[in-house]
Amino acid sequence: MGNLLYVVAVILIIAWAIGFIGYSAGGIIHILLVIALIAIILRIIQGRKIL
Repeated sequence: MGNLLYVVAVILIIAWAIGFIGYSAGGIIHILLVIALIAIILRIIQGRKIL
C-alpha cells in the first residue's frame, strides 16, 4: 500500500509539472501538487524511506 501511495504521488507531481509548463489548467494542477505533497509527507511521517 505504501509503495502505491508513493507511485501515485510521483505521477501527480509529473502531471502537475506538465500542466504547469505546458498549459494553464486553472486550480486543478495545483490541487494535484497539494495531493502529491500530502502523500509524500504522510510517507515521511510514517517513517518509511521516500526512495
